[in-house]
Amino acid sequence: MKESDFQTLKVDQRRMMETLHHTCSFGTGHRWGQAATETGMKRLALSDSDKKVRDWFVDTTKSLGCEITIDKMGNIFAVRPGRRQDVAPIFVGSHLDTQPTGGRYDGILGILAGVETLKVLQDANVETEYPIGVVNWTNEEGARFPMTMVSSGVWAEAISLEAAHGLKEVGGTRATLLSELKRQGYLGETPASYRATPMSAHFELHIEQGPILEMEKQKIGVVNGVQAYKWYTIEVEGRAAHTGTTPYGARADALLGAARMIAHSNKKGHELSALASTGILTLEPGSTNTIANKVSFSLDIRAPDNSTVEAMEAQLKKDFTALAGEEPVPLSVIWRTDSNSPAVKFHKDCIDIVRQSADAVLGNSSLHRDMTSGAGHDSVYTSRHCPTTMIFVPSKNGVSHHPEEWTSDEDCALGAEVLCQSVIRYDRKLAGATS
Repeated sequence: MKESDFQTLKVDQRRMMETLHHTCSFGTGHRWGQAATETGMKRLALSDSDKKVRDWFVDTTKSLGCEITIDKMGNIFAVRPGRRQDVAPIFVGSHLDTQPTGGRYDGILGILAGVETLKVLQDANVETEYPIGVVNWTNEEGARFPMTMVSSGVWAEAISLEAAHGLKEVGGTRATLLSELKRQGYLGETPASYRATPMSAHFELHIEQGPILEMEKQKIGVVNGVQAYKWYTIEVEGRAAHTGTTPYGARADALLGAARMIAHSNKKGHELSALASTGILTLEPGSTNTIANKVSFSLDIRAPDNSTVEAMEAQLKKDFTALAGEEPVPLSVIWRTDSNSPAVKFHKDCIDIVRQSADAVLGNSSLHRDMTSGAGHDSVYTSRHCPTTMIFVPSKNGVSHHPEEWTSDEDCALGAEVLCQSVIRYDRKLAGATS
């Protein structure tokens, strides 16, 4: 394929966005505006709405000539055949699950751009050398079953199948990831492993989820890697007591101690150039006139370097123990590590091809920039076993994980076109290397 031929492979912006918003009828969330599309999304992994969009994805990709494979984590691999069947497909991947108060683009755009790529190839009768696939990764968000990117982690053999299947739904119900896979009919027979479903490459289009591209008036982020992060659950235990009869000096207030720890983690993050946040807080017994005896809170620590995250963890463990001991009646503190995602560097060949594609689509190299992702993505795990990179498009006001998350139709289409060209260029690169 000549360079001029790439200009004929145009994403149908209207088609892609109409399809994207159609799929957002499965799990529509909080309304924030008057237009039909001005709602967020609440499509938790393996919920009934997630099953509906999964069924749509399977039916749509089958109609485009794809073969479907579902593995034991419910990951759905849709593969369009290439000339060669003795090689692993080049995949486009992301996720269709959302946060409880999520938006219409996080993960969703990556999948819909992959489907649009298949349609562009079909419309132009393009025959690729390598098979081209689109993968929907299960429970990327970790919002319902609290381990982020868990299914790509199992595929990478970094997380055990047993641990993943045993994840319990947030909120204390009896549902597990395994029980919901069975209930929804998405417990596949194929082993969840890169050995069973190998990839020649993995490209992921995603909204930036931050403000940099918009602030700099740029259209495409060429993602070089992902910063490190770790998730923890921290349990603080004190002693329940009557609020009216127990003076301050006799209290072992677990909630007050936890609040001080949470505030301290934010302060220490500023000092160490790291990010720290708490998003889940539970307590017992949950009565207005009873001092809390047990509190559990989540802690998310992130930084560009693994060493900073480790230093932050070590310092906070020391400081939380000290804070617990400063209470009138000392508290106990227990840490549990829920997720560990080291810093990642993506593959140079994939990065170079995305840059080349961005130049071709935008016609101006000043409209794209190299970036490091502040959030984790399934590409973190795929990068362990195949060449990988990501493409970012702007997020309005840097907002994400929120109903008002928004990216313009034009920017979505530009990102999809860069994705489509990158996949085809990479196919041509591999074909040339093996010819």
